Amino acid sequence: MRLTFAAAAPVTVLLTLLPGPARANPPVSAAAKDELLPALTRTVRYKDYNQDVQILQEHLRRWGYSPGPVNGYYGDETRAAVWTFQKVNGLRPATTVGERTRNALFAPVRIRPLVRRAPGRRVEIDLRRQLLVVWKRHRPVLVTHVSTGANTFYCDHGLCGFARTPVGNFRVTRRIKGWHTGRLGAMYYPAFFRGGVALHGSPSVPSRRASHGCVRIPMHLAKKVYRYAKVGTPVYVRKPAKRLNGRGGGGR
Repeated sequence: MRLTFAAAAPVTVLLTLLPGPARANPPVSAAAKDELLPALTRTVRYKDYNQDVQILQEHLRRWGYSPGPVNGYYGDETRAAVWTFQKVNGLRPATTVGERTRNALFAPVRIRPLVRRAPGRRVEIDLRRQLLVVWKRHRPVLVTHVSTGANTFYCDHGLCGFARTPVGNFRVTRRIKGWHTGRLGAMYYPAFFRGGVALHGSPSVPSRRASHGCVRIPMHLAKKVYRYAKVGTPVYVRKPAKRLNGRGGGGR
């Protein structure tokens, strides 16, 4: 059941990620043409359940992020969207949405490609910022925070190795619907792009590098990435020398 508040009602907007000017300005629906979303003026925190969280969710959806149901509850899906938004805007990922993040909601930076002039649909993975972006016809159609190889030695499930996500140009070679149990654990809707390394959903996608080498995706976006990442889809994995966009610095 949708949470209803006595104060400002949510505004209907068209959800999109635009590559346009540096300060994104997405189109809105006819019903919301002359309306503005209410400002988020107070700090909100993980597990909060109130009107301010609903306002946050409306802003995230307006800019094309995926906070889950707009219901006023700050759960895991909203947390993933907050981390994604913070990473794109050069802010340190934090579950608390403070002043810096609130300010960025009104003038977010646009997402820039890692690989310029790359044709058609592709998946780009930024190892430095731990972001995955799906591009289609020079437009970002999906963006999410991810967790890639931890860059450390491991011994798990009787296997030992170095947890590294490979850098380079790849293509999706095979896909598996639903859950798949690999040699190092379970993967949800995996799309393999180099040997046993895959893009896949996981219940555990921390804000840091933590995988054996795969690219972990939040569960609520795993199917969407799977649908875009068809066999043959290019997968570009990069570790940029510097931030491509964002305000720089830490904070919330």
